[in-house]
Amino acid sequence: MTLAHDNDAVHALVDSLWLDPFYAAISRSLAGDASRRRDALARYFDYSMSEAARSGHLMVSAAPAAGAAIWNLPLDAAAADLESASKVAYITEAMGAAAADTWRRIVDFMEPRAAAVVAPRAWYLSIVGVAPAAQGRGIGGSLLAPTLALADAAGVDCYLETFDERNPHFYHRLGFRTAGMHLEPVTGCRYAIMIRRAGYA
Repeated sequence: MTLAHDNDAVHALVDSLWLDPFYAAISRSLAGDASRRRDALARYFDYSMSEAARSGHLMVSAAPAAGAAIWNLPLDAAAADLESASKVAYITEAMGAAAADTWRRIVDFMEPRAAAVVAPRAWYLSIVGVAPAAQGRGIGGSLLAPTLALADAAGVDCYLETFDERNPHFYHRLGFRTAGMHLEPVTGCRYAIMIRRAGYA
């Protein structure tokens, strides 16, 4: 499998998000084959990195402290629809139609709940992960700091959604505050919407 982005960073995302309910759900059909599931998730994260490089913001930390932060920035309606359709097509190719349908159902649940509390111009932290062996060394914060600074300079809020109950404490230190908690029906798990207001100090 050939990846467009740094292999270590891609596989750091796979390792750090292996048990995340969102990614477990979309790769459920591959749960019995760890190697195939790993390859499929690597392709998904590689695609997401390309998406951020194309129309968002991408930060990558190389090995040995590998990791990445993937941001989606607001697009006009036509461009957003095109990106969404392209992603569904890619997930279908990489993981199968069931995975694409699962992704779509989860996103369709989450999007209106975020829209109810998040400013339309807000920047979205879609994915962030650091190789498990390198966690706890400040790498995650260093991956996020440049984009947070750019958002502050632009006067825009940032937000994220997390299924991991350990994460809010980390994000809280960076200025994010919980704006909502929801039970997502496809995963059967609760997740938090967190917002960081522009100019947080």
